[in-house]
Order: sequence, then C-alpha cells, then structure tokens
Amino acid sequence: MNQPIASFRETSAEPPTASVPFSHVSLELGHLYMEDFAEGTTRLRRHFATARPWADAVRAGTEARLANGRARVSTCFLIDDYFSRLSTPDRLIPPLLGAAADAGLTIDYLARESGCAVAPGVDRSELHLAESVLHRLVESPPPGGNGFRPPVSRTGWISNGRRAPAQRTSAALDSAGTTWQPPSETTARGHSVFMDVELWSGSGEERTWSCAFLASVWQLVRLGLLRDNGRAVLTPTPWDDREFPTEWDDLPPVVRLNPRAEPFTAYSTCSVLPTRFLAVEHAVRVVLGQVHLEAAVLDQAMSRSEREGFTVPADIADRTSYVFPPGL
Repeated sequence: MNQPIASFRETSAEPPTASVPFSHVSLELGHLYMEDFAEGTTRLRRHFATARPWADAVRAGTEARLANGRARVSTCFLIDDYFSRLSTPDRLIPPLLGAAADAGLTIDYLARESGCAVAPGVDRSELHLAESVLHRLVESPPPGGNGFRPPVSRTGWISNGRRAPAQRTSAALDSAGTTWQPPSETTARGHSVFMDVELWSGSGEERTWSCAFLASVWQLVRLGLLRDNGRAVLTPTPWDDREFPTEWDDLPPVVRLNPRAEPFTAYSTCSVLPTRFLAVEHAVRVVLGQVHLEAAVLDQAMSRSEREGFTVPADIADRTSYVFPPGL
C-alpha cells in the first residue's frame, strides 16, 4: 500500500501581506499637465471651481450608500512630473493648493506621476512599480485566437479582444477565399468597441511608460491592491507645513498634506478629469481587467468592505468611476 507523501513548506518563505487602511472613496480632484500649470492661477481656479460641485456629489452619493451616513472620503491630486518638468515643486504646489482652497476644496494627498514608474523602496532600493504591474498582466484569450500574437511582455500592447489578422488578404487575390476580418471585443454586447493599448515606447533604459499604463498603476495604488514582497507601496509621507523642495526628486511620491485626512487607499475610486482623459481611462479599464493580483490582497478589500456594508465589485475596473465635466 502506497503511503501518502507529506510535503512541507516554510511559512517564513511567504512574506505576510501587509494590511492597509481604507477610505470608502479616493476622490481625485484632477490631473493636469505641466502646460496647464503654465497658464497660471486663472486656469487652476477655473479647474477647481468646475470640479467642486461634482466632488460634493460624490461625497453625498457615498454617504447615501452607508447606513450610518458617515463616509470616509479622501482627496488626491496627481501631478505629471514624468513626461515634463516645466516648473518646480516650490513654485507649482502653493498656487495649486491656494486655487483648491479658493473653491472650498482640500487636497489631502499630493502624488507625483513618476512615482508610478519608479519609487523609493525599502533599504534605499528602487521600487519599479510599472514593471511589477507589467509582470502581473495575464491577457484574456479572445475567442478563436490561435496564439500567433506575441505576449504583451514582448510587444508592449494589450487589447480587449481579437485584433484584425496581421496578414493583408484580398478576396480577389487570395485563392483560398480568405477575406479581411474586423477586430472584435471579447465581451461585446451586440457590437464591438475594440481597443489596442500601447503600454510603453522605446526599450531598455530608454523605455517610456505610456500615460494609460501609469494611470492604471495609479488606480491600483489608490485601491490599495499593490504590494512589494507583501509590503505596502507608496505609503504617504506626512508633510506638515514644510517648504516644498526645488527638485521633484526630493519630494516623496505621495505626500499627506492634511494631517486629519482619511486614508489614502480606498475601496473605490472616483476621478474628476478633463474630457481629454476619456480615451486614456478607457485604456485603464482594459488594463485593469487583465491584471492578476494576489488572493490575500483582494480578500482584504472584499471582506472589510462587506463588513461595513459597502461591498465592492469583484471586477477591479468596476471599482473605478469617473466624472468628465464640460469645461474642466
């Protein structure tokens, strides 16, 4: 009679998954390019004045979902210091905070977009967040796919369905009768809305991550779903009335400006953005739908939100929402 083979595993070999605090909603009050800041304080005041009623609506809607009506809502603002650096923190941030205050808004957390690519890790190491999310992508195989397309890790492109055949054919020239076929969305309802998303350009040290991919990382960070060997990432650094530095690299990736702020990470996110980001955020949903995350991390948000009566969807992309006000 064969004896069962016992297997042993060192529990210390699997680092524990750090727990993070959760707000109900992480409310992004905007994401502007450096060119927007170059237009001056009038542009900033117009932005926050337009965003204010929508921010109030998000807070009211969140309170309505809770039996006790006490919603934890934290606000954040993402500054693009990755694609351009036309100004410095000491010159850019004070007018930004002043314009928000003039509209009756408080920015609890300020984040740098470059931190979604590379950020300081523990022991003075670098944390390559975008690279780590890339390795978590598991492409959804489209119906009828033959595996001809190289993986996303090689091409740098990810889609939400089946691409058109790469070989150009013509019914008049192809003796086999093969004709052109359109791309199709995997989960199309009636008709397809196909999207092919570029995640980076260049190669090696010259690689530049796309805005859509960094925005995907940003959403995962706000949702508290990323870990580095079990450790939380981009934990906000308190910034208590200190002067801002003259170099972006001297500013932590995420700073907490409001000492009384609710937690930075949240069960769900809402972003108030200009309409030019609509295509970018569609691409974000495509990426989020194909990210594989640790079960322990997913369970933290699911189980704790359920206990609070604020159940979140299983689909990560459905935990994100957006407002694109006219004129923002």
